[in-house]
Amino acid sequence: MSDFLLELRSEEIPARMQDKAREDLARLFAAELDKAGLKAAELVTYATPRRLALIARGLPAQTEAVSEETKGPRVGAPPQALEGFLRKAGLTQDQLVERDGVYFAVIDKPGRATAEVLAEAIPAIVRAFPWPKSMRWGEASLSTESLRWVRPLQGIVALFGDEVVEFEVAGVRSGAATVGHRFHHPGTITIGSAADYVEKLRACHVVVDQAERRNIIALGAKMAAQKAGLTLIEDEGLLIENAGLTEWPVPLLGRFDEAFLDVPPEVIQLTARVNQKYFVCSDASGKLANAFVCTANIDATDGGAKIVEGNQKVLAARLSDARFFYETDLKVPLENRLPQLESMLFYEGMGTLRAKAERIAALAEFICTHYFPERDPATARRAGLLAKADLATGMVGEFPELQGIMGGYYAEAAGEKPGIVAALNQQYVAAVEGCIPACVALADRIDSLAAFFAQGIRPTGSKDPFALRRAALQTIQTILVNGTRIDLKRVFAQAVLGLGAPGEEGAVGPDLDPTELLDFFADRLKVQQREAGVRHDLIDAVFALGGEDDLVRLLSRVHALQAFMATDDGANLLAGYKRAANILKKEGYAASDTAGHPGPVPGSTAPQATASREEGWTPEQVRGDEVAGVEQAPREAPAFAGATALGYAPEPAEAALIAALDAAEPKAAAAVESEQFEAAMAALATLRSPIDAFFTDVTVNDADPAKRESRLALLARMRDAVHRVADFGKIEG
Repeated sequence: MSDFLLELRSEEIPARMQDKAREDLARLFAAELDKAGLKAAELVTYATPRRLALIARGLPAQTEAVSEETKGPRVGAPPQALEGFLRKAGLTQDQLVERDGVYFAVIDKPGRATAEVLAEAIPAIVRAFPWPKSMRWGEASLSTESLRWVRPLQGIVALFGDEVVEFEVAGVRSGAATVGHRFHHPGTITIGSAADYVEKLRACHVVVDQAERRNIIALGAKMAAQKAGLTLIEDEGLLIENAGLTEWPVPLLGRFDEAFLDVPPEVIQLTARVNQKYFVCSDASGKLANAFVCTANIDATDGGAKIVEGNQKVLAARLSDARFFYETDLKVPLENRLPQLESMLFYEGMGTLRAKAERIAALAEFICTHYFPERDPATARRAGLLAKADLATGMVGEFPELQGIMGGYYAEAAGEKPGIVAALNQQYVAAVEGCIPACVALADRIDSLAAFFAQGIRPTGSKDPFALRRAALQTIQTILVNGTRIDLKRVFAQAVLGLGAPGEEGAVGPDLDPTELLDFFADRLKVQQREAGVRHDLIDAVFALGGEDDLVRLLSRVHALQAFMATDDGANLLAGYKRAANILKKEGYAASDTAGHPGPVPGSTAPQATASREEGWTPEQVRGDEVAGVEQAPREAPAFAGATALGYAPEPAEAALIAALDAAEPKAAAAVESEQFEAAMAALATLRSPIDAFFTDVTVNDADPAKRESRLALLARMRDAVHRVADFGKIEG
């Protein structure tokens, strides 16, 4: 067994492409090995700005011999068919194998040298490599058939064991030579094998392992900040990017003028991060400090003083630009920028951003009026109107990531109320806290959902280009974090109303049924709660009750149900319920809804009965027989008369269940009404023992029709009492 080393050296590979390139190299290489019947014990990949490398460990010296069998025409087929098959297989007729009246070509292929397989595979991998962006170069680029690579390919190392695997790709021949660091060791390095690759490059100032470079930067940046009495503000994405820009990373601390700290800290951090790839630091109080950490790609003889000096000048220029944008924006109040939104389209067919701002304002006022009565609806309206105004500012034009954040700063500078400032600051936060901010965030997201749904734009499968699922989840999170008792269907209806009537000037799309939005939210809530550890069947059990759009109340019921089902009382009551429900379904008793009205029998396609037995049902109809050839509807459970009016002496277990229901039903109903769902579950728990005893001691299908009907009605009463809390039929177990 030997190891194989491949290094593809080029000009600088963009940092954002390196991790994906390593994955693609391993995938393509494994696929080529698989075609040849080879498999490596381990594949390791590396990427630096100038090289993409792979080490395949534990490859055999040659592939195993294989026998390939190809099915041909039947014996007696036309001569032309047989001749064509022989030409394709490269055999004569006497070399074919006949089996069950069919010719087969059996070709034994001897094993091949692994080096030979690799020599064919690597050029194929290089030519098929899926770079997001690639280029052609040199004279060969005049032809569209020339090699495309991310940057001009300069060298290839290919070693199987300590032997070079010979091949050529676009004029670049494979070998054992590479180069070290561009400045510290620009000369040629000869690699002996995969075993010494990493260490030889390290000796030449190249850390080839990307994970090691990240660790060097993370530790070095922290130490540089701590040495200056500061704390590094960590940034994982920036760490990965810096590691992709350097082969010999050296973190260095620099400073900028304190006067720039008058600019919002988010602006400074984004300027340093996006334009210069710098980390920033905070002081002992947690505020942004006038310091940054850059990552050099050289171990300078002066300790990096010149590098720091140059980076300080560049950052000062960038921060000067940022301060100019900020100070210019402050001269124009947000309210005065609203006319600019009239020329900015929200989305095709959905009006301008000014129209959206008006819709957000109206809906935020509606939400505040009905669900935050202690707050000022006029403040919510103004916050909603100004929410998108910062999109017309120079700073947000330069840094779109700062939308919302800058609006808060500009509103505060203009003397707007704290609630408005908070609303503008938080509008893009996942779970918005506070009354006015919540009103604006809810209005913004619900309006967007209504607008897209009205246009027929909805998530499909894994596709959700406008992040509508995320908008729904964030709406749910905002409602739950604030404990807002909001009637979603009512708010959805108001949002749809704000879109305008079909055909009306400025209307957004055709009419929309708010129930579609409610169903979409129900699906998102199920996903969110499953991720939070709530059983999906319990969510379904509560959703099945219908008519519930208060998420706080709904989840309170779900959580109480989950806690109850984790107890023995819950498990046993569920078993008793299912037994009762199965008997009733078999007998054709319709289920009742939470209000006690008859509902459809689960799984039945027959029409629902509207007349009770006393209103003209014959005994044959009650038994479910057909009368005059007409299929009968499922029976409605007759009203239970109570123990004193049964007309017969109930058995002890029957009387005990009647008494338990007499006590539990009103308690459970009152508890549900007052939203004390734990108490409702406790009331249902008292039915456990009576139900168990009833099924043990009482014959439901008694020979006496009166007893049979009364006992079925008693089971229907128990089932419907449980349904007032949740549809236990949806619960698994």
